[in-house]
Amino acid sequence: MVMRNRSVVTEFILLGIPHTEDLQALLFTLFLSFYIFTLMGNLLILLAIVTSARLHTPMYFFLCKLSVFDIFFPSVSSPKMLLYLSGHSRAISYAGCVCQLFFYHFLGCTECFLYTVMAYDRFVAICYPLRYSSIMSARACALLAAGTSLFGCVQAIFLTALTFQLPYCGPNEVDYYFCDIPVMLKLACADTSALEMVGFIAVGLMPFSCFLLILTSYSRIVYSILQIRSAEGRRRAFSTCSAHLTAILLFYMPVVLIYLQPTPNPWLNATVQVLNNLVTPMLNPLIYSLRNKEVKSSLRRVLYPRGFLPGQL
Repeated sequence: MVMRNRSVVTEFILLGIPHTEDLQALLFTLFLSFYIFTLMGNLLILLAIVTSARLHTPMYFFLCKLSVFDIFFPSVSSPKMLLYLSGHSRAISYAGCVCQLFFYHFLGCTECFLYTVMAYDRFVAICYPLRYSSIMSARACALLAAGTSLFGCVQAIFLTALTFQLPYCGPNEVDYYFCDIPVMLKLACADTSALEMVGFIAVGLMPFSCFLLILTSYSRIVYSILQIRSAEGRRRAFSTCSAHLTAILLFYMPVVLIYLQPTPNPWLNATVQVLNNLVTPMLNPLIYSLRNKEVKSSLRRVLYPRGFLPGQL
């Protein structure tokens, strides 16, 4: 009987961002612009790192992986959202909904672990500079990078299985612009109170643990920087960490607002989720390149390979 109930719903209808029915043309233009800039910015960062031998270091290796995930992360929900905003069907298959939820949390959780690893990298670089190359060896970097993806995959499998082991036998209208845990649980034909609590703990515990590790790393980093006697040395040390701290704040604020609020607000959730899905991945290339002379120099060589800049023509 349970299996029959589960097989009743074969597709879901994405209703989109609440209270934006008359803004579809505007939203399509805005989100398409965000998506294109996200793809272009992260591809440029990848090209800058791959083509510059000076940037083949652990810090830029992890930044390279972050750029790859910042390309795929918005690609989980944006193409389908842009399709229905342009007038195409809002329907998404059951399997498509499962894939959306899995890859959204896989990529999101992996980025969360990756920010933690990047904080550890900065901790080793500033607190143990003489041992940096031996601690952050190529093998260690590969293991840390693989570990972020492995743990992200495990977390995503758990959350996806938790959500879709429920029977979906009645309403199929998803009051959101993609399939995510809070809105899917509302459509289940079963009591979800216990699962909501388990999901709340699982979703909250992982980023909170990572945040504590990041906080620990940066507490040690700040202490070490304050021990530097020269003002120029302190400034340079802080500048290498400022971009990472800005990216962490942009990543964690939406997570806290969406998943840890006691009473969900659909419109607020959708607005914050757009920030998390599109705006943050778009801003990351700017954050990591604007105050980084090596990245800016490499980007100039990628964009102007013949050695001239605009204004020199």
